Order: sequence, then structure tokens, then C-alpha cells
Amino acid sequence: MITAEQLRHSYPGSGEVLAGIDLTLARGEMAFLTGPSGAGKSTLLKLIACLERPRSGQLRVGGVDVRRLPRRRVAAFRQRIGIVFQNYSLLTDRRVFENVALPLVIRGLHPRDIARRVRAALDAVDLLGHERAYPLTLSGGEQQRVAIARAIVAKPELLLADEPTGNLDPALSAEIMALFRRFNEVGVSVLIASHALDLVRRLPVREIALADGRLEDVA
Repeated sequence: MITAEQLRHSYPGSGEVLAGIDLTLARGEMAFLTGPSGAGKSTLLKLIACLERPRSGQLRVGGVDVRRLPRRRVAAFRQRIGIVFQNYSLLTDRRVFENVALPLVIRGLHPRDIARRVRAALDAVDLLGHERAYPLTLSGGEQQRVAIARAIVAKPELLLADEPTGNLDPALSAEIMALFRRFNEVGVSVLIASHALDLVRRLPVREIALADGRLEDVA
């Protein structure tokens, strides 16, 4: 699903954030991307989702050469990927249903199909019945579940998550990780950036460790 070779990236005025990364994520695999703050985890996820373009190196995602992807095809490429952010990134003036439906509305699906798929996504994260609630009336764990429902509603091939449990207590964090594991078990490729090593190592999946923009260890 993901192949990176000598992947490098930097931002103006700073040194290299990624300094020659080689890694693979097989189709249908789940892995954790670990390392301290500043290790390059978030940058790597942004490159995979084509939110940033690599400075050099090779990066293929789902068979697509991300470095050579024409700008006009970026939106279609991103529709194959679900992204979950640490801060949820929900529209607070829209109800849960509208937040989850947004990727399908952008695609132009029929309202009946949107309603069916939104309910299925909310059911998958145990939030069916919360469609009319506003995000700020929900707990942090519930808001993260809404964000996950939005990420999976379009049935992505690849699910990326950047510190999805960073704002949650240990019990809720374990529940969120179990959700990602459930999606992986039905064939979705999953890559999660996390610094919660105690939580990461409870699950029997591969750990990819970064330090100072370099691949430190693969377990």
C-alpha cells in the first residue's frame, strides 16, 4: 500500500524533517509510527496523504507515484484515504450527521445513499443515535469517534491517524485503538502515529520508530 525510498523533506528555514526514509506498509497491514515529538511522524503522514510534496525520494501510495501526481488528480487521490487528526477537526456549527456526511457530499452522492452510509459509519463507532448532536455537546472520546466515522464513511483503502488518542484518558485511548484494529481486520490498511508506547505495544502489530527524521528501528 505504501512504499517510500530515500524519502526526504524539509521546511523553509529548518533542517531536514525526514532524512532518507525507507519503509513499506503492505496492503491490509496495520502499523504504528512512533517516536518523540519532532521525529517527523506528522510530516510523513502529510506526505502520504499528499498534503505536502516530498522534497526528494520515492513515495508510492496505492500504486500512485505521489511526487508525480498532477495537481488536478490530488482530490481524487485523497478520496482513497481516511485521515484522523488529534484535534478532531470537526465543524462545531454542524451536527454530527453533517460532519460525517461531508466527504460524501463533496463526492456528490445521492442524499439517500449519504444517509445510509453515515448511519453505517456511526454504527461502526458506536454512535448511532447521535446524528443530531453538535460536536461540542459530546465528550472528547465521542468527538474522536465522530472524526473516525467521517474518515471511514467513504470506505477508504488506507486510514491514517495522527496521535488519535493524544487528548484521551487511557481507557478511552484503548477503545479508540480497538476501533482501528477492527477496521484493519476487515481489510483497511492502517498507519497510526503515536507516542503512547505502552498502548501501542499491547497490540500485535508492527512498530516503525522514527528519531530525528530517520528510521530508527522496525519491529
